[in-house]
Amino acid sequence: MTNSTDRGAMADGFNMGKFLESYGILIVVVVMMLVLAAIRPDVFLSAQNLTNILKQNASLALLALGMLVVIITAGIDLSVGSTMALSMVTIAIASRAGVPWPLVLLIGPAVGIVVGWVNGVGLTWLRLPHPFIMTLGTLNIARGLTFLVTNGAPVSGLQPEVRYLGQAYFDFGIFAPPAGLPASLIVVTVCAVGLWFFLTRTSMGRHIYAIGGNPHAARVSGINVDRVLVVVYMICGFFAGLAGLLLAGRTDSGFPNAGIGIELDAIAAVIIGGASFFGGRGTVLGVLAGVLIMGILRNGLNINNVSAFWQQILIGLVIIIAVYIDVLRRKASLRH
Repeated sequence: MTNSTDRGAMADGFNMGKFLESYGILIVVVVMMLVLAAIRPDVFLSAQNLTNILKQNASLALLALGMLVVIITAGIDLSVGSTMALSMVTIAIASRAGVPWPLVLLIGPAVGIVVGWVNGVGLTWLRLPHPFIMTLGTLNIARGLTFLVTNGAPVSGLQPEVRYLGQAYFDFGIFAPPAGLPASLIVVTVCAVGLWFFLTRTSMGRHIYAIGGNPHAARVSGINVDRVLVVVYMICGFFAGLAGLLLAGRTDSGFPNAGIGIELDAIAAVIIGGASFFGGRGTVLGVLAGVLIMGILRNGLNINNVSAFWQQILIGLVIIIAVYIDVLRRKASLRH
């Protein structure tokens, strides 16, 4: 018969469920890398390939970080891909027009903040039943504006300073170009640390989680839910605008077709990273791991010459499995 001391020791001991909940997503990343390294060590483990994974997914990582804040409130933002494209073309047009480059760098995030403000104000003031409706509208409006201001044609020829964040590498004398540490990775890292601090160490961050957990209780406790939601969508827009800046720099252009469908990748990365569609749950580290999983999966399929059509199917399956795990996790929490 187990005495109280034994039960206390077991309670204080290793908990596999909590361990997997906290670190399972990182284990998946490591396992995927080990498998691909075993299959194609000559390609996958090359410095250039690993650098490409980080660089190509920098914009997606920023979009996913913004989407995390929205999903924590049990919301969604379908407009981030169009916002990123609008940011890109605005940056390109301003750069071509000779606007001083420090101002050009601010234009992209500013465009995103404006679109986010429209989303937040439209959702709260119009009392729409779900953010899906408002952000679906701004998805089309922002995309239409990108075609309107460019006449459907890409705008290229950005200033070198504007291209820097999207193209620069720091090799530290170790790597041969084009390998190295991308400047875009540093941008993502700074943003991730800043967002982590905001969500976990500020009252606004705690209010965001509270609204996602129970919006009615948040209102009763004195939280200005409408104001917080406007801030949430402005943050999401800011990250979309910054993602546009990185992508414009990397491609040296602003093209109106950029980011079509990428909002779905951002949502998938957040959910794969452990956030809940039901709100009140999600971490910055989990989102970055979710982005890495999608990036490594696509990269691994590419270097193994898997058809793009099969890639879509496999990523779709991963998304369905991730959401199903979220549903199971929610049911388990309700039972307890």
